[in-house]
Amino acid sequence: MRNKENGDFRQLRTKLLLRTVVMLLVVVSVIYTISSVRQKGTFTRLAVSFFQTVLGMDYGTALELYQRGIRDHADAFIMLAIVLVFVGLFLGYLHGFTRYFTGISRGMDALVQEETGEISLPPELVSIERKMNAAKHIFVQQKSEMALAQERKNDLVMYLAHDLKTPLASVISYLNLLRDEKQISEELREKYLAISLDKAERLEDLINEFLEIAKFNLSDITLQYRKINLTRLLEQLVYESQPVLKDRGLSCRLSVAEDIFLDCDADKMQRVFDNLLRNAAIYSVPESEIVIQAETAGDMLTVTFINHGDTIPEDKLERIFEQFYRLDSGRSSGGAGLGLAIARQIVTLHKGTLTAQSAQDTTTFLVKLPLRREIV
Repeated sequence: MRNKENGDFRQLRTKLLLRTVVMLLVVVSVIYTISSVRQKGTFTRLAVSFFQTVLGMDYGTALELYQRGIRDHADAFIMLAIVLVFVGLFLGYLHGFTRYFTGISRGMDALVQEETGEISLPPELVSIERKMNAAKHIFVQQKSEMALAQERKNDLVMYLAHDLKTPLASVISYLNLLRDEKQISEELREKYLAISLDKAERLEDLINEFLEIAKFNLSDITLQYRKINLTRLLEQLVYESQPVLKDRGLSCRLSVAEDIFLDCDADKMQRVFDNLLRNAAIYSVPESEIVIQAETAGDMLTVTFINHGDTIPEDKLERIFEQFYRLDSGRSSGGAGLGLAIARQIVTLHKGTLTAQSAQDTTTFLVKLPLRREIV
């Protein structure tokens, strides 16, 4: 690291060294010139000539003025001249040096004031320029991420208000009817109670979904790895989903090799496959078939969920994995739009990927996972 930093400022050191050498050479040249002129008597002739021309003196008077006023104090005048030359050169040297600090100060102002465009510094400070521009890009990215986080927070409040209000309003409405209707029949009472219970359970499901997405957003979540038989897990999933599939007039075909073993957090991975199957059931056309396939290639596993329904537009294939995004709220089951977001987060925690493809009224979700846990 130290060698890299030395290389970054090599151009600056070279330029400062050259300026120092030039300043010293100029000072030495001035001293040499003054000494040479003094020894040859050239300065005496010039001074006497100046007094004669400017002050109108004769030669004798001008020479006497020079001898008394200048020659007797020649050493002091020479020293003064050298000091003045040195001070002038040193001020120029400092000006050239301090402009680097001025450039850095302007660059810091550009960072603080969030000015548009790249920060530009003198060529000798190119390494600092690169670091400032990198910091600026990071600040811009962080600001964008903060704005996105605030937007998602606002979305959360909006969805909470919308999704929780509907079932809660129904529960309150039917409970009010039960309280106010004194002569209500037993059959109608049972109906109102059943509806109230159904809406209350829906309210509980929504709250659980929001708690789930909050839990999976935690960075310190720990996976409980163990080896599972994926084939048995998928078979159990299809079996337990039969009532839901029958209600929608759907069938599910499982195409999986015998005894595929996978290192994973079984509970969380089951949640992934359950979410994908429920999503496929929601968006499948009636009397169609959902196909689940699993195959291995090397150290990787690919699990595929295929359903038949409306084609998902290309620009929405990534958005369906966003929190709270609903592709078609009119056809959905009233969920909060969190299932696919949770599924992708779990797969990512397992060092895998979850993607979607859609064409010709067929949608495919692909889960790719390493068969064995990566030991760090």
